[in-house]
Amino acid sequence: MQHDVLYGYSRWGLPLNETILPNYFKQLGYKNYMLGKWHLGHFVKEYTPLYRGFDSHYGYWTGHQDYYDHTHVEGNSWGFDMRRNFSVEREAFGKYTTRLIAKETSQVIANHNPAVPMFLYIAHLAVHSANSHSPLQAPRETIEMFPHIENMDRRRFAAMVYELDLTIGQLVQDLATKKMLANSIIIFSSDNGGPAAGFNQNAASNWPLKGVKNTPWEGGVRAAGFVWSPVIPLVRRGQIMTNLMDISDWLPTLYEAAGGEVSSLKNLDGVSQWKTILCGAPSLRSHILHNIDDQLGYAALRKGNWKLVKGTTYGGKWDSWYGPSGRDDDHDEKNHMDPHEYKLKVKESDAGRSLSVIGMTPELSIDVIRTGVQAVDCGVKSEGSIACEPLKDFCLFDIVNDPCEYNNLAHQKPDVVQDLLSLLNWYNGTAVEPLNTPPDPLSNPKYWNYTYTNWVDFLPLE
Repeated sequence: MQHDVLYGYSRWGLPLNETILPNYFKQLGYKNYMLGKWHLGHFVKEYTPLYRGFDSHYGYWTGHQDYYDHTHVEGNSWGFDMRRNFSVEREAFGKYTTRLIAKETSQVIANHNPAVPMFLYIAHLAVHSANSHSPLQAPRETIEMFPHIENMDRRRFAAMVYELDLTIGQLVQDLATKKMLANSIIIFSSDNGGPAAGFNQNAASNWPLKGVKNTPWEGGVRAAGFVWSPVIPLVRRGQIMTNLMDISDWLPTLYEAAGGEVSSLKNLDGVSQWKTILCGAPSLRSHILHNIDDQLGYAALRKGNWKLVKGTTYGGKWDSWYGPSGRDDDHDEKNHMDPHEYKLKVKESDAGRSLSVIGMTPELSIDVIRTGVQAVDCGVKSEGSIACEPLKDFCLFDIVNDPCEYNNLAHQKPDVVQDLLSLLNWYNGTAVEPLNTPPDPLSNPKYWNYTYTNWVDFLPLE
């Protein structure tokens, strides 16, 4: 699965012999709901959400869509891609995707039987780019809320984030109304760094980290996230977790949080971080393989404090540092909210009011926000370090003390390079050929009422 993305014309997907998170939750008696982006294969029905452990799905099967007409453009293919389970959801046309998912989320929660445990997976389109003719989209009235942002792409991006924020507040409010909030765990996680400075026609910011989405640098692989729950001890709330954690750890972490026995899970790359989240126990993870792509000729791996980068993507075109930070150094201080006013707005928000209903006060004070902002300390650029040229030689970084990847220490630490290279070679020895397939002309939506569908199911037997 590691090379390139899964296109709508592809006759492949996440292998059916893989057991994924909703399958495990089914074993624990959960009802599983999914909303939003699938992007794990749909050429035959067995690869789609309802056959992979979900009881319902409202969203789309490909990698992105237009926020209003819900079409997906891919090369010469164009078609509608919005589903309610297997039914094509034509009624969605003209309605903003983020708001549609929020409304559907409310209905799912309202209709759920709270006596049955619930796994609710929401893969928002926001803030992903839409189709190339109009990549950044938000309601006009929301865009007009940010006149102080001069760059129009950044203004649209802010509006898209604002609309996403509203859905989270509504989610918390819905759980409180249903009296489920006090027994819930809410996880917010990204799948990659932001497409900044025009990458993918988007306007994210990975400041102060290096690189963008789909690069081996921290701006591409270090993703933001948080965990909230009343079951987390008071002393742990509002803290920043610095333990090493990989996205593959979510499965065993949430399985343990839901009452499953982690030792029963076999052949997983992930480790449970639940005790780390609950009580600060040391992480069971010592290293992370960020990626190996032999076709593109690059790889990146972290072990302890050290990160090795071998090669890069796009010929190095996106191997720089991309802002803006959106903070004082961007001369935007006049638009910063007074701390007292900020705390008041948090308290009066949908999420804040919902927390007060269950006897909790919002921990997201301005002090915690500032702590999070300052969590990445770039340190200084060393005059003695050798320039990192990943297309010519390995690069090595002390990623704990140099998260912005300023100082290449490969020539100073050849023993560390060899250690990480040995681990990388071991991983590469387990690699399999990518599953990518050439475009199937019969997948083109023009043959299927201009709709992306599980087209192979409707073809004559080959």
